[in-house]
Amino acid sequence: MNLIDPIRVLVVDDTVVYRKIVSDTIAALPGTEVVGTAHNGKAALTKIRSLKPDLITLDIEMPEMDGIEVLENLQVSSTDIGIIMLSTLTRAGGDLTMRALELGAFDFVTKPESGGMAENQRKLKTAIAPMIRAFARKREIRQILKGKAGTAPSPPAGIVPIRRTAGPASRRTRKSEIVAIGISTGGPNALAQMMPGLPADLRVPVLIVQHMPPVFTQSLAKSLDGKCAIRVREAIDGEPLEPGTALIAPGGKQMKIEAGGDGLTRVVKITDDPPESNCKPSADYLFRSVARHYVGRATGVIMTGMGSDGFASLKLMKRNGAAIIAQDEASCVVFGMPKAPVEAGIVDVISPLEKIAGEILKTVKPSP
Repeated sequence: MNLIDPIRVLVVDDTVVYRKIVSDTIAALPGTEVVGTAHNGKAALTKIRSLKPDLITLDIEMPEMDGIEVLENLQVSSTDIGIIMLSTLTRAGGDLTMRALELGAFDFVTKPESGGMAENQRKLKTAIAPMIRAFARKREIRQILKGKAGTAPSPPAGIVPIRRTAGPASRRTRKSEIVAIGISTGGPNALAQMMPGLPADLRVPVLIVQHMPPVFTQSLAKSLDGKCAIRVREAIDGEPLEPGTALIAPGGKQMKIEAGGDGLTRVVKITDDPPESNCKPSADYLFRSVARHYVGRATGVIMTGMGSDGFASLKLMKRNGAAIIAQDEASCVVFGMPKAPVEAGIVDVISPLEKIAGEILKTVKPSP
């Protein structure tokens, strides 16, 4: 396939209205072609075989065969197709979306809950256009890597090789006492692969900003808690930081660190402050407070995701002596959030996903 070929999209939804909204929205995007639609999972599998799409927008809840069953079928057949899920903003929708991401879905968008067709098309375009661009870039990298197979081990064009930069700043005088992670597109799968590598006796707390709407972060925390040796839960306003516990910022809220009442402990503060870097929760918002309260004893981790959230405050963390770890481009679903820190030279380690947990452990207080 030529890299300039349009992305062929199959739209799958059980309602005529949403098929129309999604099809019209995608057809209007540059570099895309809607090659067909399907009203349920069974019809989708038939059309996948005949139409051979590159990307599918897939409703989760459908009669006869739902989106999860479609993903399970595609996983068994090892079909290399990108999937963007269309999810409802409910607890059940959040749990099903986490399952879809575990099964290999590229990303998800929430269905607009109100408004007319034109308004819903605008909302959908805002959400899905950058995802399709990110998918196109990921496809390009995958094809470059395939073309490089069997040749000399030089990095493909545009892919940053794994390397270590100069050591942490001089203000870093001891091991980290906290780990702060910023992550977005591709995050649930990346966290599900990385966090089981953190041991139960981890002596530091972990704070995570994953770009997600309300409800979905609860489902993410529940899913990760079942996979990890450390405890994982959605953060609650005012709770103290605890070693061996990962707290995820609630969707639609901001999370930062504040001093506890005794002046010695640190607690989580959940606020309704405005978005930063167009994100709520925002990694910049969290990282800034970590830089302030953990000078010379923090680890910042920036992973797969669109945009540049986290970069501004990672620079502050670096100036205050933090160790900075970035996920490498080849293992990112989207090399957006790590890109600027890597290019700015503030990253201490650029790591593939499967080695990030080990890199984190090198920076923190060792287990007893």
